[in-house]
Amino acid sequence: MEQTGEGSIKMLNIAYSMLSKPGDRLVNEDFLDVSVAPERLAFLLCDGLGGHGNGDIASRFVTEQMKNALERSLTIEESIMEAQQKLLQKQIEEDAGDSMKTTATCLTISGNSARFAHVGDSRIYYFEKVKYVMRSQDHSIPQMLVNRGDIREKDIRHHEDRSRLLRVMGTAWDAPKYQVVDGITLTKRSSFLLCSDGFWELIDEKMMCKTLKKADSPEKWLSDMERIVLENGKGTNMDNYSAIAVFVR
Repeated sequence: MEQTGEGSIKMLNIAYSMLSKPGDRLVNEDFLDVSVAPERLAFLLCDGLGGHGNGDIASRFVTEQMKNALERSLTIEESIMEAQQKLLQKQIEEDAGDSMKTTATCLTISGNSARFAHVGDSRIYYFEKVKYVMRSQDHSIPQMLVNRGDIREKDIRHHEDRSRLLRVMGTAWDAPKYQVVDGITLTKRSSFLLCSDGFWELIDEKMMCKTLKKADSPEKWLSDMERIVLENGKGTNMDNYSAIAVFVR
């Protein structure tokens, strides 16, 4: 799956490109989509948990439910909570136990500002003037170890527990488990990357910036990064990999 498009929010033009590939797996459990409206753009990417049997169903369901909620003018937080409750209900209705699980990421752009939220280890990166500014913090064992100072940031990509998640959609929550980043003021050189772990594990932030610097479009940026992902993923039984690149102009 590949798609490109554009949208406008007041004085800003937004260009984006999306891709989702199965890698070396038989089933693609990633799902992504975009909602284009005059007052708000929303980008969504979910990665169903492999090994639970219904990861592809969960990722598609949560993406579609969140998109529907956002198009009814709900906030990111409200859309995540609504999708979570509906996913738990779907598990009951289909006697699926807790097998329908997925990560979730969402970036919204409205006016001259952006905000994003996530659950799990699919990531959202923010770049300004082709420089890496920040990313979402994984809800995973390795990220917890980094935050405690036990391992280094670069060790996450190859850590033996990198697939052990602490928060996901589809497991009952005793409190909201999403994490939100607010207050990003956009310029005409802001860029974002949403991606599943099958993508970011095979390309580091340095190469993201290097390819971004040479890219004149989000499609070109994704294409150049994908080549690196494929090269680094040779012979590794590559996971599904998906990404959305967003340029503010």
